[in-house]
Amino acid sequence: MTWTETDRQRYCRDGLRYASNLTDAEWALIAPFMPAPARRGRPRSVSLRVIVEAILYMLSTGCKWRQLPREIAPFTTV
Repeated sequence: MTWTETDRQRYCRDGLRYASNLTDAEWALIAPFMPAPARRGRPRSVSLRVIVEAILYMLSTGCKWRQLPREIAPFTTV
């Protein structure tokens, strides 16, 4: 399979902070499968997109929980 210009633009990761981060189109495919916020209890302080991106970062780099960069999310939340 050869890369076309359309494919290159679709899979380009240059504008993202980390290569493991999701594009808006990728998140639009995943978001319907995420659980809805609970009606009771404390509201979420971190979005589910950040959590998913942190997990993908860990899978792609092989880092440990405590070695997650601080700007992503606290490791205890992820």
